[in-house]
Amino acid sequence: VSLPIAPVEDNKVQLLKPKKENEDTKPKSLNRMPEVPKKMEINSFQGQNQNSLASNEKPSTSVPVVKQEKLEEEFAFDEPPSKKIKLNACPEGKPVRNLGGNKIKEEFEMNWDIVQALSEVTNVEPWVCANLIRLFQEENTIPFIARYRKELINNLEADALREVQHALEELRAVARKTHMMIQKLKKEGKLSNSLSKELLNCRTLEELDHMSAPYKTGSKGTKAQRAKQLGLEPAALSLLQNPVELNLFSYIRPNTKGLANIQEVEAGVQHILADIFAKDKDTLDFIRKLCQQRYISIQSTLAKVSSKNGNEKDIDKFQLYHEFSCNIKNIQHHQILAINRGENLKILTVKVNIPDGVKNEFCWWCVNERWKPKQFLKPEFMRLFRSSVEDAYKRLIYPLLCREFRSKLTSDAEKESVMMFGRNLRQLLLTSPVRGRALMGVDPGYKHGCKLAIISPTSQILHTDVVYLHSGQGFREAEKIKRLLLQYNCSTVVIGNGTACRETEAYFADLIMKKYFAPLDVVYCIANEAGASIYSVSPEASKEMPDLDPNLRSAVSIARRVQDPLAELVKIEPKHLGVGMYQHDVSQTLLKATLDSVVEECVSFVGVDINICSEILLRHIAGLNTNRAKNIIEWREKNGPFINREQLKEVKGLGPKTFQQCAGFIRFNQEYIKTFCSNKKNELGSGALLTKAGTLSKKKSKLTSCASQQPNPLDQTCIHPESYNIAMRFLSLIGGNANDIGKPDMQQKVNVVIQKEGLEGTAKRLNTTVHTLQLIIDGLTQPEGYDIRTDFDKPDFKRSIVCFEDLSTGAVLTGKVENATPFGVFVDIGVGKAGLIPVRSITEAKLSKVKKRRSLGLGPGERVEVKVLNVDIPRLRITLDLIRVL
Repeated sequence: VSLPIAPVEDNKVQLLKPKKENEDTKPKSLNRMPEVPKKMEINSFQGQNQNSLASNEKPSTSVPVVKQEKLEEEFAFDEPPSKKIKLNACPEGKPVRNLGGNKIKEEFEMNWDIVQALSEVTNVEPWVCANLIRLFQEENTIPFIARYRKELINNLEADALREVQHALEELRAVARKTHMMIQKLKKEGKLSNSLSKELLNCRTLEELDHMSAPYKTGSKGTKAQRAKQLGLEPAALSLLQNPVELNLFSYIRPNTKGLANIQEVEAGVQHILADIFAKDKDTLDFIRKLCQQRYISIQSTLAKVSSKNGNEKDIDKFQLYHEFSCNIKNIQHHQILAINRGENLKILTVKVNIPDGVKNEFCWWCVNERWKPKQFLKPEFMRLFRSSVEDAYKRLIYPLLCREFRSKLTSDAEKESVMMFGRNLRQLLLTSPVRGRALMGVDPGYKHGCKLAIISPTSQILHTDVVYLHSGQGFREAEKIKRLLLQYNCSTVVIGNGTACRETEAYFADLIMKKYFAPLDVVYCIANEAGASIYSVSPEASKEMPDLDPNLRSAVSIARRVQDPLAELVKIEPKHLGVGMYQHDVSQTLLKATLDSVVEECVSFVGVDINICSEILLRHIAGLNTNRAKNIIEWREKNGPFINREQLKEVKGLGPKTFQQCAGFIRFNQEYIKTFCSNKKNELGSGALLTKAGTLSKKKSKLTSCASQQPNPLDQTCIHPESYNIAMRFLSLIGGNANDIGKPDMQQKVNVVIQKEGLEGTAKRLNTTVHTLQLIIDGLTQPEGYDIRTDFDKPDFKRSIVCFEDLSTGAVLTGKVENATPFGVFVDIGVGKAGLIPVRSITEAKLSKVKKRRSLGLGPGERVEVKVLNVDIPRLRITLDLIRVL
């Protein structure tokens, strides 16, 4: 575990004021050009604006240069820049700052350490957790951390980062709630030291609820509290401490309810004892441990009420769970969600079964070990004592255990469901784009006709129309379709998979078989149109396509989904894309946060070309939001294209922090910028500068600034501006030129140096980390216009059709994964109904070795070869076996 504890002396200083220190690797060598940063340092604090800071990006990998006096004078004034510089560093040894204490701990102290707790919940090393807490506190986004801070997080994937972030939020919520509870109890005068300690030990909301339940106002108090009010507490304590002198008859008050006779007095004492046992931490720990070793099952049965008045169809859906029992250790996530849904619909009754052996062993342990009386008990006291233990178990502890098991199972299942949704969504968004061809989108329909839209290779709408294929005029309409396809030289048809999809597909397949569209070789594919109609009536769509009828907008959306899936799908709320499971049953806030985060991750990792991308796409870049995206677009409209990343700092609302988060994910097409700059220079020379926009001098200053703003070839790569300095040093080391980025000889030059010195040696020589160097190498060697989505699957283009009745057992087909769930994968095999590959037949041997796999599962968009195992025509179910992944 790398937790360097050395720089503890200056730890205090660090927490007091932003410290200007850029340590990049653990060895703090002072042999690398210390002079330059010093100059920069002074410069950045004299020129108080952000631009002087902008030039100061480069020395991010130099030595620590600490100039504290300067900082002290101008501390308040210089907040953003100092923050920026503090964040420039990416050392491995930084967690020490956080372990000393992070802000939240000071706000809500608990009896457990947040780093340890987080590490236990997520199974991530403590030093990584400490770093993550600090990174999240400094408002770093997940895509930024996953790509540019790998050495701090031990190379975790974005999914794992999201889990840690979620767990951290949960722990903080517990801490916050606990402190609110303590304040409230303090006000009401109910807080004792022992209670305060018990509350501060709670790690989950269930524990907190259990501990604080009796003290909530409004409840008429527990049975134990009512007995205490009658003055029976001394009797109960003396039964445990000093039973010899106890006389229960002395507590009888014939006229008082609850003390009228010996039975009532005994019941009161029993309730107090049961309460003491059930709230004791050791007792609860013992029973929990005991439960872990035993077979505890969850059972669901058909509810008696539902069988009388329920809807037959609904009841049949839960056929599997009418008589269901499963060990809670082995139950699957989807089974839990199904049982919960059945219970909510009042179709199923669910209970947790804890064997009697657990109760017997627990009662024996309580009587003979934990609560063994200090002295000999009379038989009647012994009977009372035993029944108190049983009462504690039956009335208080067993229900608590059931709640704990159910809520743990449910929250795990919800998390898994949301993670699964996130994984599916990622694959869907990263589907390979089909560039460079015109497409015809078809939104099929019966009565209102099929809506057509033809879009150009650059996504412009060329033509929209409506054809009526299914009302007897199909032949006449074929002429029109042929004319349009020939006119726009379009040979790819994209059909939405909604109503009338099969008929429309059959129609096109038939014409293609007859070679009707010759000389064009037309192919078609089916696109998932989930969410297209919702999008077509949204304000976004009417802003984007104001003159189009909403029905035609959905045809445009369907075509664009194949041309550039990412750019089109981000416009639609992820939960309308139909790639999840039980998405309406899980926590909607968690679902939204996760899906938004996945969208941000995909858009950021693919990167956007800032000079042509839409505002909607920009919003999803790490660090940007609706307002910032709008400001970027406005700046672009007003000042022309961006020349390099530094110019982003001129946009309103983009401070150093935002720039740091988004800069690495924004790309610049170098050829476009070069032509733009040379055109500007010509304009400058010709003197044709006087325009309506304003006076000559204003315009001139703007254009000269453009001339001075030189394009930077590194801006087309995934290298972050904070590493440009290292990238340039690496280029000079291998003898390369920044203009050769992505060309084959660059790869050769890199290989020569790396083979000679190795990655680690080169990284040491450049005084940087291996991860940063690897990223720089990737950025320099990837071909121009490289897109990470090319590793993913393209849509399946076809020329003919199969129908449900044609399927026979044993037939081998190819299909495309539509949705993945924990119990199996749904595959579209082109018969209008997806088939299911059960999870048991997806083994590692059948998955392709070539593609990098994030997990064992398959995801939407992957092409597979399958064998039909079973066709259930009445229930429209197809069971498949996976042969291999194509």
